[in-house]
Amino acid sequence: MPNSLKELLEEEIRDLYDAEKQLVKALPKMAKAAQSEELRSGFEEHLEATKGQVTRLEEVFRALDAKAKGKPCAGMKGIVAEGQEAIQEHKGSELIDMVLIGAAKRVEHYEMAAYQSVIKLAEAMGDSSISELLRETLSEEEETDRKLDEMCDELIQEVASPESTEEDEDEGEEMPQRQRRPAATAKTRKAG
Repeated sequence: MPNSLKELLEEEIRDLYDAEKQLVKALPKMAKAAQSEELRSGFEEHLEATKGQVTRLEEVFRALDAKAKGKPCAGMKGIVAEGQEAIQEHKGSELIDMVLIGAAKRVEHYEMAAYQSVIKLAEAMGDSSISELLRETLSEEEETDRKLDEMCDELIQEVASPESTEEDEDEGEEMPQRQRRPAATAKTRKAG
């Protein structure tokens, strides 16, 4: 049990180190499952960034004069397992990329919260070199989250394409707005 801010920071960095290493193993599986070339490429890019984040955490360990060693991160293990389960459940579905983005966003938000916490600890210790290293990673995680949002918006536009509303219009009768099912819901039902 940590007895100082430094020991607590070290423990939290060990947790993050394990979390990032879990992602290094999980991201290639997510890339392989992606149907969209853009999403596949995004996962591959994030894999390289994650490898850099592992290296950056090793720099933090050196700055703390501690051995670079992970502590099992149960939180990331659960998020990764949930993502793998979702991939299996939606394999072959036209919605797989949306599922992958949801899983990736869970990862990003977990990481952002963890990095925000360790930055606060480093700042409380007055160690700006460590907090700067951690801020660099936090910035990358925030950028990845933003890119995932953009890809999600694009995919929603594709899934909610005008084909289902055109079908309604082709029948010659316009359904009242409140009775019309959103296109994404109609497609989801077809895929499910």
